[in-house]
Amino acid sequence: MNLRARIGILVTAAVVAAGLAYGFMPRALPVDVAEVTRAPLIVTVEEEGKTRVRERYLVSAPVAGFMRRIDLKAGDAVTAGQVVAAIDPARSVALDPRSRAQARAQASAAQAALAQAQENARAAAAAAQLAQQERVRAESLRQSNFISVQALDAARTAETRARAVEAAAQHAVRVARFDLETARAALASASQLQNGGAASRVEVRAPVAADVLKLLHESEGAVAAGQPLMEIGDPASLEVEVEVLSTHAVKIAPGSRVILDRWGGAAPVEGIVRVVEPSGFTKVSALGVEEQRVRVIVDFTSPRDAWARLGDGYRVEARFVLWEDAEVLQLPTSALFRQGEGWAAFVIDGQRARLTPVTVGQRAGLATQVMSGVAAGDRVVSHPDEAIKDGGRVKTR
Repeated sequence: MNLRARIGILVTAAVVAAGLAYGFMPRALPVDVAEVTRAPLIVTVEEEGKTRVRERYLVSAPVAGFMRRIDLKAGDAVTAGQVVAAIDPARSVALDPRSRAQARAQASAAQAALAQAQENARAAAAAAQLAQQERVRAESLRQSNFISVQALDAARTAETRARAVEAAAQHAVRVARFDLETARAALASASQLQNGGAASRVEVRAPVAADVLKLLHESEGAVAAGQPLMEIGDPASLEVEVEVLSTHAVKIAPGSRVILDRWGGAAPVEGIVRVVEPSGFTKVSALGVEEQRVRVIVDFTSPRDAWARLGDGYRVEARFVLWEDAEVLQLPTSALFRQGEGWAAFVIDGQRARLTPVTVGQRAGLATQVMSGVAAGDRVVSHPDEAIKDGGRVKTR
C-alpha cells in the first residue's frame, strides 16, 4: 500500500473518530437566566376587601301604618331633622265601611251612656241632699230628746252613704265622657279619611346631615313598626374592610402601611391599619375549604381627591406591608430549590452551572432576599430542572 492510500485511511479514521466524539459529547442545556440585583423589596399579604361608610344610620318606621312614597333617591343629600318619610294610619281600618258603622254605633252608645251616668249622678245628688236634711233634722230632735242616739247615728251613716254614692256617680259621668270622646275621635278620623282629608300623619326625620346610601322601601304601601326604610351616611368617611386569614392577621398590627390597588383608579392609594378585630369567624372558600378569617379595618391616608370616585361597597385589593427595605440583595424565587435543610441555586460560571448554597431572608412572592452565597451581578438559572447538573454545560435560551 502506497503512502497516499495510508494517509487517506488515517484522515478518514480521524474524521470518523471526531464525528463520533462530537456526537457523544454532552450538549449544552438551554436555560432561562436571571441576574442577582440590589433593589427595593416589599413583603406583603394581599387580600380582597371592600369599602364601607364608617358611620351609617338605618332609618326605620317608628309606627305601623301606610307610608307615602319616598321622593328621595340614592345619592341625595339630607339635612339633620329633614322629613324623609311620612306614615298615615292604616287605611284598611280607616276606610272600611263596617268599621265606620261600628264607630258611629259606639259613639251613639257612649253618648247614651253619658246621659245615663248624668241622670244617675243627678239622682245621687238628690239622695245625698235628702240624707243631709234628715241628718240635720235628727240632730235637732236629739237635742230635744225626741229620738235616741242610735237613730241619730243611723241618719249620719245614711248621709255618708249617700255622699259616697254621689261621688261614684260623678266618676261614672267622667268615664262615660271619656268613652264618648274616644268614640268620636275614631269616628272623626274615619270620616276625615273617607272625605279625602289628611290623616294624623307621623313624620320620619333624618337623624344627621348625610347622603342617602340605599332605599330599602321606596314605594307607597303598608309598613310595620321597626321596618327599615333607608340607609344614610357620609360617603366621604370611607374605610376599607378586609377579611384576612388568621395566620396572616397575627402578623398585621395597628398602624401598618397598606397599599390599596386594582380599584379602578389610575394609581394605588395608601392606607393604614386602624384595628385588627380580636375575634375571628369561619368562612367557606370558593373551593369548599373552611377558613378562619379576621376582619381588619383600614383608613385612607392618601388625599381625598385620589380616591374620590370610590363609594360604599366598592371592591379593592389590599396589600398589607409586613416588611420593606429600599436596597436588598435579591434573586427570583423561582431560581431557588431545596438542598437538604437549606436552599441552593445554580450560578452560571462561563458556560457551566455551579451548584451554590445560599442563605435566604425575607420572601416576597416572586423575589427573595439573599443573605449569603451570591453577589450582585451574578447570573443564576431562573427555572432549574433535574436535567441540570453541577458543572454541566448550559446556554442562555
